[in-house]
Amino acid sequence: MSSTGKSNLPTGKSHVAVFFKDISGGPSQAELRFRLIHFWEARNIAKGGAFIGLELLLIDEQETVMQGFISSSRAPTYLPHLKAGATYTLQKNFAVANKEIYRVADQSFTVSFSNGSVLSPLDDVRLSIPADRFRFHTYEDFQANRGLRGDLYDVVGHLKLVNGQSLIGRPVLDESEILSTRRVLVHLQSKDGPVMKLYLWDQAAKDFYKKFTSSEDTPTILLVTTVNPKTISGNLVLSSMSSSRVFIDKDFQPTIDYFSWLSSNPEIAKRVNADEVTRIETMTIGQIFASIKEENAKEALFDCIATIDDVERGSAWYYIACSSCQTKATKGPSSLMCAKCGNKNVTGIAKYVAKVSVYDNKDQAVFVLLGDAGRELTGKHAAELVDTYFETNKELGAEHQMPAPQALLDTIGQKHKFRVRVSNLNLTGKIHAITVTKVIIPEVLPTGQTPAEIPVDGEDEVVVPSASVVGDSVFNAVDGNESTSKRPKHEK
Repeated sequence: MSSTGKSNLPTGKSHVAVFFKDISGGPSQAELRFRLIHFWEARNIAKGGAFIGLELLLIDEQETVMQGFISSSRAPTYLPHLKAGATYTLQKNFAVANKEIYRVADQSFTVSFSNGSVLSPLDDVRLSIPADRFRFHTYEDFQANRGLRGDLYDVVGHLKLVNGQSLIGRPVLDESEILSTRRVLVHLQSKDGPVMKLYLWDQAAKDFYKKFTSSEDTPTILLVTTVNPKTISGNLVLSSMSSSRVFIDKDFQPTIDYFSWLSSNPEIAKRVNADEVTRIETMTIGQIFASIKEENAKEALFDCIATIDDVERGSAWYYIACSSCQTKATKGPSSLMCAKCGNKNVTGIAKYVAKVSVYDNKDQAVFVLLGDAGRELTGKHAAELVDTYFETNKELGAEHQMPAPQALLDTIGQKHKFRVRVSNLNLTGKIHAITVTKVIIPEVLPTGQTPAEIPVDGEDEVVVPSASVVGDSVFNAVDGNESTSKRPKHEK
């Protein structure tokens, strides 16, 4: 795009410049002067990702941010000449009411390029137009607005996990996996709030990967713009949108300021315990089995609320473990041995490996209570139950297998939240039973059913026109009347 070196266009006409805050609805001949912060494609997901146009984020001299729009028919005219960070003048536009869902600016109107719109570069050094302006929300703000599909705000914080990996050792990101799944999952801690789960999708995921892997030091600060607060399995989850941008550490002043603050308060990074960081999702039995069948499924932990229907009595409910490493001990010529420790004379201790049949509203499954999970359910150690049984039945030999104890049978009919682990054996189909690693007592069960993810939303409609080109340094639209087209949703 060649430059005219002037803020006015060579048409011989005088144009009055107006600020964004003074814009009113309808057509306008006034000149707008602004910096293009960012632009992105608007697509209609409901119609196979059909291209609708270009969305723009603009800022003027008074630091007022406004949204702009170029329809699909006009996009080829202007797209080659759009550059994020550059300054422009726009003459002749059509201001339409801003959409009510997924808004990225506070203003009531969107500047739409209309019939006869003229865009030219602005190189007037006397004008001071800010580079950007952010709209940050706190955890409480996101919590209060989740699922409302309203304004999209920005979030900044320090990283706790990246794709499940701690920052204690630099996380290793698999580019092919990110391209395949189209996402990166991070756990982000804000200054004064708890850890939040944030999904970075598509371009945001690619941008994060590029910045993270090219950084000499392990990045710790992340700023993501225009995130959507959602409810998934009852928990707050943030999701990037098509409009989202990604900044790390010292990319921009807000991340620089946060980096300095965190460096001055290193104890902040140590305040959150591991359970809060991982933010285990609560899923139904059906959802867990559905996740196992996904193409890119991985080992994971989930919480599942279920009722115990029965205790399996055809198999052993305990095993004899090495007291040092908890691995199953094997019988040697004259003593117990541990293959893992290499010890040929280990002290054995009974540990839970009980199978229980469970159900929720729609599905059934077999859960395996492993180790401490069995104690959390019954209130008794397996070793205690086994020792008591054999002390009472001294005539029984060492080869005798103790039947399921009453303490375990008494749990039939009880409803609990189980923390379960989907292992590689589940993913490969070698076993179908799900391992329980923790049992949460009934008193802390949430009330009501677990809510499902927010459904897909429809698009709102706005008036947008079409465009063509004249000249090299000045661009305008010359055709047609205003036409109605749908604006896209961007939610993942």
